[in-house]
Amino acid sequence: MIVVAEDHDDIRYVLKRSLERAGHRVVAAADGASALEAIREHRPDLVVTDVDMPRMTGLDLCRAIRADDTLRHIPIVVASGSLMPGDNLAEDAGASATLLKPFVPAQLLALIAQLLPPRVSAD
Repeated sequence: MIVVAEDHDDIRYVLKRSLERAGHRVVAAADGASALEAIREHRPDLVVTDVDMPRMTGLDLCRAIRADDTLRHIPIVVASGSLMPGDNLAEDAGASATLLKPFVPAQLLALIAQLLPPRVSAD
């Protein structure tokens, strides 16, 4: 399962659909605080978060996840249009990877495949 934190409805919808089409279960949240609640409830395999969001930024969300002993192992992808190439803000906050917007879903899926262990098919 993947938790997606994105405050723009259209981007959140595209991310959710793309991930679901790739076989992932997705819980989507419109801000960092809602995402943190979802992460604590669902214990996802991975988190994808925007940076600039109401109630809690993506960087604060990263810090909150890394500060929690039961969550700190979860990989975090920061997807942002506000970071510049070479910025270490996401990495310094605990992000596992950064994806600069605009990106295509295939780039996100490739990054997720690198961060998640291979799934065993139930054949």
